[in-house]
Amino acid sequence: STMSLSEAEVQSARGAWEKIYVDAKDNGTAVLIRMFTEHPDTKSYFTHFKGMDSVEEMKQSDQVRGHGKKVFSAINDMVQHLDNSEAFLGIVIPLGKKHATQLKIDPKNFRIICDIILQLMEEKFGRDSKASFEKVTNEICTHLNNIYKEEGW
Repeated sequence: STMSLSEAEVQSARGAWEKIYVDAKDNGTAVLIRMFTEHPDTKSYFTHFKGMDSVEEMKQSDQVRGHGKKVFSAINDMVQHLDNSEAFLGIVIPLGKKHATQLKIDPKNFRIICDIILQLMEEKFGRDSKASFEKVTNEICTHLNNIYKEEGW
């Protein structure tokens, strides 16, 4: 298996994720808004978000909300398969390839999103939640970076 998480780590990571995933749309939106606000260059990848400067506008945007939900759904699929590396890679590989080749998104943005998710977890549910999910975000980012390397980044 390519996964470096123990069964206990998988269980506590799932517990932490479930708490934030309950409100996938709102929390996904909050993560994107924080990314766009703190790292404005990330907006350039999203043609329809480019002109949006106010947090209010982003909060109301169906596109921002839709993409926030999409990001959270993708991570949720990965979290469900943390104990099955084949299924996990079956989600991560196409996602990585698409972002590398079609969308040409700088891979550092995955780390930014993961770090913001960890921040939000800590703010909402405390340090233990964050700590138990940190290994998962490292796992996701490591795999995505490897896919990017294979695609010649």
